[in-house]
Amino acid sequence: TSSGRLGVLRRVIWNITNWYRTQAYYDSSDWRATWDGEGAGVLLNQSVHNLDLWQWMLGMPRRIRAFAYEGKYHDIQVEDDVTIYAEYACGATGVFMTSTGEYPGANRLEIQYDAGKIIYDGGLLRIWSLSESARSFSDRTEQPFSAPEISYEESEVPGMETAHRGIMTNFVNAILRSEPLIASGKEGIYALSLCNAALLSSWKDDWVSFAAGADCTDPLLSYEKEYKACLDRKISDTAGKRRGSEKKRTVFLDLAENASGGSLGSR
Repeated sequence: TSSGRLGVLRRVIWNITNWYRTQAYYDSSDWRATWDGEGAGVLLNQSVHNLDLWQWMLGMPRRIRAFAYEGKYHDIQVEDDVTIYAEYACGATGVFMTSTGEYPGANRLEIQYDAGKIIYDGGLLRIWSLSESARSFSDRTEQPFSAPEISYEESEVPGMETAHRGIMTNFVNAILRSEPLIASGKEGIYALSLCNAALLSSWKDDWVSFAAGADCTDPLLSYEKEYKACLDRKISDTAGKRRGSEKKRTVFLDLAENASGGSLGSR
């Protein structure tokens, strides 16, 4: 937290899978879900907003390892299921999961600190605060199964979601009335960097690290050329192809059916 009362960040887990989309959604426009037209899938079109909040709250990670599955739930070229594992300079770790193929989905954010925990789920914010950090208590106590004293509070998140309208209103007012921007233009590079790095990590089957520094372009510089080259190959390989691999999607469904003992029924 900004006040620091919960101590040092230890772990963050965000399960944001309430972006369910149908095949009809992807079929509604030729540019949707194509490397040439959209440039990515759930990461860039839907969850980029969540990635933006993730880095805004917790900062940019030191490096990430991602697994992006293309056409897992739909007949599309791009990713519709992604898991990102992140490591931070402070030693904290994070997991970010998103998909457009799960229903009902979830939006559950859990942030673990050394002296407390925050969970946001279903519009409810819950906060656990320890009397001292878990580490300091562990070091000083002589009781093998004891734990720090803990307090708990919960509340609904105040205010109303203004979404795109609120952002656009703020932007117009900044021009007309010099109103301070909610977020400056340079802030947009961070969410885009996370999105692009996740795709590159999945394509390479390897870690992608972010450059250190406060300049707004730094996170992108360390891998920009490699990402661009991989994306160009994706565009070239799918040129003239409206959809992804139906065979690939069938393989995922077959695996799921086999795992369930053949109880999924007709596809």
